[in-house]
Amino acid sequence: MSGTTACLLEIAANSVASAVAAQAGGAGRIELCAALELGGLTPSHAQIAMTRERVRIPLYVLIRPRAGDFVYRDDECETMLRDIEACAALGCDGVVLGVLDADGDIDMARCRALVAAAKGLGVTFHRAIDVSRDPLQALEDVIALGCGHVLSSGAQSSAVAGAALLREMVSRADGRIAVMPGAGIDAGNLAALREATGAREFHASAKRALPSAMRHAPQRPLGMDDGEIRTDADEVRRMVEALRK
Repeated sequence: MSGTTACLLEIAANSVASAVAAQAGGAGRIELCAALELGGLTPSHAQIAMTRERVRIPLYVLIRPRAGDFVYRDDECETMLRDIEACAALGCDGVVLGVLDADGDIDMARCRALVAAAKGLGVTFHRAIDVSRDPLQALEDVIALGCGHVLSSGAQSSAVAGAALLREMVSRADGRIAVMPGAGIDAGNLAALREATGAREFHASAKRALPSAMRHAPQRPLGMDDGEIRTDADEVRRMVEALRK
């Protein structure tokens, strides 16, 4: 690929430990969240504060009050507004948000209020765009909102599957916003995805399952998984190296 602009890897970190591992592996930015298995939810105030204390790289926080769709009630929007205010007070660099209306379009009124609350912070519009009625029109709306980044899998289950649309989004954006492919990205497919899409920023979790620390461990107690999911610093390093080649 031509050009001299360096690529950046953003890591979705689901804990303080994951954020620290992402930084150690060379990530350029962290998206802090909880419940990766649900697509990510807003982390706790304490997690945000502790992560801010322990990492030096840019820290964005996911603003998503619940799992499920992206059509939100008034009380949920109020929750998001207050979470954004908390992120600003804690010294975060940005927030990650997104709201759709019932017809699958960007809810411009609600999103404008959230972006206004994030004044002084960077704003990424998240993968709500992938379930919008018209992702290319949605891209124009997100640009009009003043967002700096949009996270997308190209309206497919993975960024590799959605590479064609991602490339069109990068072309349509024409530098007005950073289109950031995410979903299913690893060290093995990252370089090829960079070439296929023309994107310069990428999003991944680089996660691995850790065994439980419990010596007394009944088989799947209460239906819960055994161990912890955490960002793997070595996988982050491999991904950063793939982007450098």
